Amino acid sequence: MTDFSILDLVPIREGGSLEEAFRAVVDLARTAEKTGCTRFWVAEHHAMAGIAGGATSVVLAHIGNATSTIRIGSGGIMLPNHTPFQIAEQFGTLAALFPGRVDLGLGRAPGAGPELQRALRKDLHRAAEMFPQDVVELRAFLDGDPSLPIQATPGQGADVELWMLGSSLFGAQLAARLGLPYAFASHFAPDHLDAALELYRRNFEPSAALDRPHVMAAMNLFCAETEAEAERIASSQLQAFVRLRTGSPGKLPPPIDGYRDTLPANARAMLDHIGQASAVGTPNQVRDAIQRFVDRTGADEIMLAGATFDPEARTRSLELAMDALKG
Repeated sequence: MTDFSILDLVPIREGGSLEEAFRAVVDLARTAEKTGCTRFWVAEHHAMAGIAGGATSVVLAHIGNATSTIRIGSGGIMLPNHTPFQIAEQFGTLAALFPGRVDLGLGRAPGAGPELQRALRKDLHRAAEMFPQDVVELRAFLDGDPSLPIQATPGQGADVELWMLGSSLFGAQLAARLGLPYAFASHFAPDHLDAALELYRRNFEPSAALDRPHVMAAMNLFCAETEAEAERIASSQLQAFVRLRTGSPGKLPPPIDGYRDTLPANARAMLDHIGQASAVGTPNQVRDAIQRFVDRTGADEIMLAGATFDPEARTRSLELAMDALKG
């Protein structure tokens, strides 16, 4: 049976506040737990006016305190922004606070311009080149490898489930070589999905953590009682994506009826391309779309993403979809 989980960016909507965003993420996590989702992940982004998940481990502690059984984790931590030792300490702390519930998804893309590089005091492009070695070092810190010159406390021996994230063949190859579960970011970068999953499964080498390949693939989900309402609530994220791709990102905008019809052909084509990994519509429609995606990918888990301007619309979307999927 396929597992379902939630990815959230902790969006800040136009006219909203950080405090509101952090209340909303707790409400969504509680709904995810109540409806039987396996995990709740938060993605690391920095210096973006519409995203409040930059201090990812702190946000995860907030979510962990508000829930009791659902796994919490990063989807992901961009390791080039940090040192392996710091992340071992942070997620070792989370593992002690929330035993048996903590995931650590790791990504390579620094996603940063020169201003952020200066703020982080890092050469992020060089750090990205060191990503495979840093992943190995981080795993050694969490395992408490006695050959290390220093031990992480917290961190040493922590019960943290490591994941490799990716949207290209690089992450798939590294996940296979290290014997890690692999999550593909198909909700915004579907181009290499099939090739990456095939490569990962073909080259997988069993590890102490995992004896066979384990795949997660991400989808956008917008579910409502009618198809028109699902399209309407989805339009906030579509607007945000178009603005990001055209160099004018900001806070999450209100929905617009018929938004796609207002766009030029090239923008509609871009959204249609991303929509390969989307389920938008009534409960029956999204159930069928998700099932087709599972049939295509053979994924063991599906990670459901998708921000809505009204936080209650997203919790309702999740409730409707999970009822249909579980039913």
